[in-house]
Amino acid sequence: MTKKTLILSGFILAKFLLQYLLINPHYDLQRDEFLHLNQADHLAWGYLSIPPFTSWISFIIKAFGNAVFWVKFFPALFGALTMVIVWKTIEELRGNLYALILGATCMLLSVLLRVNLLFQPNSMDILCWTALYFSVIKYFSQEKPKWLYIAAIVFAFGFLNKYNIVFLVIGLVPALLITDQRKIFLNKHLYLSILLSCLLISPNLYWQYNNGFPVFHHLAELTATQLIHVSRWLFLKEQVFYFIGAFPVIVASLYAVQFYAPLKRFRFLFWSMIFTLVTFTYFRAKGYYAIGIYPIYLALGSVFLGDVLRNGRTVYLRPVLLAIPIIFYVLLYHVFFTVESPGEIAQKKDSYQKLGLLRWEDGKDHTLPQDFADMLGWKELAAKVETVYNGLPKGTQTLIVCDNYGQAGAINYYVKNKNIKAVSFNADYINWFNLEKKTDNFIRVKDFNGSNDEFKKTSPFFRKSFVADSVNNPLAREYGTKIFVFMNPTIDVNQRLKAEIEKEKQH
Repeated sequence: MTKKTLILSGFILAKFLLQYLLINPHYDLQRDEFLHLNQADHLAWGYLSIPPFTSWISFIIKAFGNAVFWVKFFPALFGALTMVIVWKTIEELRGNLYALILGATCMLLSVLLRVNLLFQPNSMDILCWTALYFSVIKYFSQEKPKWLYIAAIVFAFGFLNKYNIVFLVIGLVPALLITDQRKIFLNKHLYLSILLSCLLISPNLYWQYNNGFPVFHHLAELTATQLIHVSRWLFLKEQVFYFIGAFPVIVASLYAVQFYAPLKRFRFLFWSMIFTLVTFTYFRAKGYYAIGIYPIYLALGSVFLGDVLRNGRTVYLRPVLLAIPIIFYVLLYHVFFTVESPGEIAQKKDSYQKLGLLRWEDGKDHTLPQDFADMLGWKELAAKVETVYNGLPKGTQTLIVCDNYGQAGAINYYVKNKNIKAVSFNADYINWFNLEKKTDNFIRVKDFNGSNDEFKKTSPFFRKSFVADSVNNPLAREYGTKIFVFMNPTIDVNQRLKAEIEKEKQH
């Protein structure tokens, strides 16, 4: 084993250890994770909110037993692979050992530590952005057509994971057109590789077509309910914050591709970043959508700094650049990760508020960061629903309908009685109702807002109805969520639900 391989192996090991050490038992899984895990039971070429790739990983996790260890393993793996690609990019650009260590350190102690904590498409998205940039760099370094086909395959997997990767292409194409690398558009292999990519993503496109392109409905809903609250200025400020420990390296990369001779052939990457960030800013994108841009620039900047900081007084800047990401990691450790209990964070909310970490999708500040609040109350909810379910008459058929996908997914994940299957009119659960058997009992899990209205609206159709319990954790985003029980219906519940499902789908 060479010295470089040994060092890289050490960084990979450190990556996995840090990811697992940052898991705090005070917190449950996050609401999105429950939805993605449930998709393993409903494999398809597409879903209302995301493409199919995450469901494939969920299927593997389910095969391994659905334990939290495996839920957290795959985002950590994708993060480690992203770091490996940055390392390989530095090697491709003839970076020295210091450049390799600098790039790996900046990757290890970055926002990816937090992103890779959650089983969401984001970790794979960042990996695919980095791999696609790497493939383009390899092509322009070697001018071998195989890298165009590799880039096409990477794009296809990125697209089947999260449509966000389209923004990379939106930035890359005009950047190539305005630089000397525009000659690529005369290469027939470019168009053949595009055809390959189209073939690979066609099953998902066909699914979108057959289902009325729900991605556009999802984007419209996202824009109306969440992105409208996103400040363009906040988006740009977050870009600095995500890789704040590596900020000098990223700045160095932008200088290097413009003025440093060995890297000037990659000048298009300067404009690619600009075009992509401008596009994201225009559409009021969430800040984390753009994280995939930066790993490849850490590689470029590390190569440049490794070359220019070799002699004279500048050599003393080497340990400084390595120390910066470590210092910022230590400073942000307690506010950026779930290492403190919810109660401890609530007592220090002012510190989080100053960093903008308490701002939720609704544009308002709350007691905990949204991701943290989204990891509370789920076990409590599932346990209470299971208690209610088990207390109903034996031999009767019970349907559990929730207000949102987090509630349904958490119940399905945490309950011990696997006969319990919760659904919702929200997200993909609307397609997963099983109404083949007559419904005798109806459990309704309802958000705090409007919960009493639900009780008044539904109880007249049942001979017995009552409020069974609620989520009592005041720091949970689901605080106040109520569990209603309706028994002995006076109507055909299934028929009514079918009508509601069709109405919701048309809406």
